[in-house]
Amino acid sequence: MGETVTWLTRSAQWSGPEGIPARLLEHLWYSALGVGIAALIALPLGLLIGHTGRGSLFASTLTNFARALPTLGLVTLIFRLSPLSVWPVIVALVAIAIPPILLNTDVGIRAIDDTVRDAARGMGMTGRQALWRVEIPLATPLILAGFRSAAGQVIATATIAAFVGLGGLGRFIIDGYSNRDIGQITGGAVVVGLLALAVEGGFALMQRSLGPKEASRRRRGAGLRLRQEEVGT
Repeated sequence: MGETVTWLTRSAQWSGPEGIPARLLEHLWYSALGVGIAALIALPLGLLIGHTGRGSLFASTLTNFARALPTLGLVTLIFRLSPLSVWPVIVALVAIAIPPILLNTDVGIRAIDDTVRDAARGMGMTGRQALWRVEIPLATPLILAGFRSAAGQVIATATIAAFVGLGGLGRFIIDGYSNRDIGQITGGAVVVGLLALAVEGGFALMQRSLGPKEASRRRRGAGLRLRQEEVGT
């Protein structure tokens, strides 16, 4: 631990293109890009499956397939096809992030009480209107839980970028092994862990703000809007 503290408190580690701030930004860029692309794929698919009730088997199969992929092997294979590119890493991160986002979105939409859907249909709402105005607001806490899980896994896994010569916080761990610098290895691991905890805490706060009390308020609000529209018609 003494070597770790010494490495972390060394002024040279906090400046320059190979310092902690620069590597942290690289790591965040890889992670954000991976989660963002995964969200573009998994979120609409999860909403569609949850809303229609069709395709759950496909979603489950896709999720299990993505989870079974060997991350490092996938990165190495794609890197052979596209060397000196960040996309092998991004593809692996997307594969990791899709399952929790897809499953939580699907489950969050399907978990909504049927009476709420019936009330929306009774008010003449189309399926799309019911999805956006009623179902998504109520499912938001569970959808955020999927993003929270995906972000944590992606941040931890983004260290593999260093295995193919890219940047990120994993660079400290790989270089530390090469130089036999225990302080650098553990220091890099500590920074990755702190980043994961910070992101986890941010999502936890968002979930808490949309937790049971807020979700209950949203349900009451949705029911009130439906009743008001019924009176108006």
